[in-house]
Amino acid sequence: MSKGRFGMHGGQYIPEILMEAVHELEDAYFTLKDEPEFQADLQNLLNNYAGRPSPLYYAEKMTRDLGGAKIYLKREDLNHTGSHKINNVLGQALLARGMGKRRLIAETGAGQHGVATATAAALMDMECEIFMGAEDMKRQALNVYRMRLLGAKVTAVESGTASLKDAVNYALGEWVRTISDTHYVIGSVVGPHPFPVMVRDFQAVISAETKKQILEAEGRLPDAVLACVGGGSNCIGAFYHFISEPQVRLIGCEGAGKGTDRFDTAATITTGSPGIFHGMKTYFCQDEFGQIAPVYSIAAGLDYPGVGPEHAYLYETKRAEYVAVTDEQAVEAFEYLSVTEGIIPAIESSHAVAYARLLAPRMQKDEIMVVNLSGRGDKDCAAIARYRGEDLVE
Repeated sequence: MSKGRFGMHGGQYIPEILMEAVHELEDAYFTLKDEPEFQADLQNLLNNYAGRPSPLYYAEKMTRDLGGAKIYLKREDLNHTGSHKINNVLGQALLARGMGKRRLIAETGAGQHGVATATAAALMDMECEIFMGAEDMKRQALNVYRMRLLGAKVTAVESGTASLKDAVNYALGEWVRTISDTHYVIGSVVGPHPFPVMVRDFQAVISAETKKQILEAEGRLPDAVLACVGGGSNCIGAFYHFISEPQVRLIGCEGAGKGTDRFDTAATITTGSPGIFHGMKTYFCQDEFGQIAPVYSIAAGLDYPGVGPEHAYLYETKRAEYVAVTDEQAVEAFEYLSVTEGIIPAIESSHAVAYARLLAPRMQKDEIMVVNLSGRGDKDCAAIARYRGEDLVE
């Protein structure tokens, strides 16, 4: 990888007013990331605050029911705050503190990144403001309450489709206005360099642990690793330490929404094309004139029109596969894992569980699959109940 590039993808496509802040962040990250004190502080927080390492759980009942590959679940849902997001946020909050920043801002879709950012801000005594699409605030009301409970200001974004893309737009604008004392905690492997590299590095703990755990459990590497992908942070985290192992299939599961033959989809690699947006060159859902499409997925965390540039590179080099999973398949998987293993997955993670249900029976019984369970599904229960026609009243 050249500076901020994965093949043709990545880069720093940003206005001049942001360049100073991005260069400041780049210099700080590559200076601090390998310092023993920074690494010791981060490891202490990951182990003693976030609850790492997360377990690698053998899903025996699911394996038996599907009748194919042995299925392991990487339990990121058991992290503090309920998802993989805390891995990246703790790293960026430490970095912001090292840069002398006293305020954190972030965008959020499903709300898990917002909750994690608000958590880190509370822990480190920083101000915090979270930008969230008005539509996502309705879908994820519980997480909005959690963010406010943690002391964060939650600002509704009404523009565009009032979802994750628009929250990113608003957060970038706020960063421009408040660069001197504010760090923008991007929640996925998207945006201008160094964000895709930095977020990837903080999330790579997932695959580092998985590799060690599966070798201890099975004595060999898995045959396939699956994860859901919107922007792609949990997915690249689950993939990273397996990229150099060509015998391991890497499969990213996109949110197809109501189908890839319709506009109501967020399956970026499946339906998109290369473009430039949010400071990076990568694949985007866009029209023939290059205008970013209004995407849709039942999973607010996958409801983003682009994908991280490293995923675009892995796709183009054929190192990873990307498949589309519909809302209905994801909801069925949400219900299936709940009743089969007693684990309620995030609706985002359910996209990977859904594809595992299709793939595992086609694999041999001596083959091994790891599914990254990126988050827990408490936040989604009311929305899925509504999808099934039941209106929950607290």
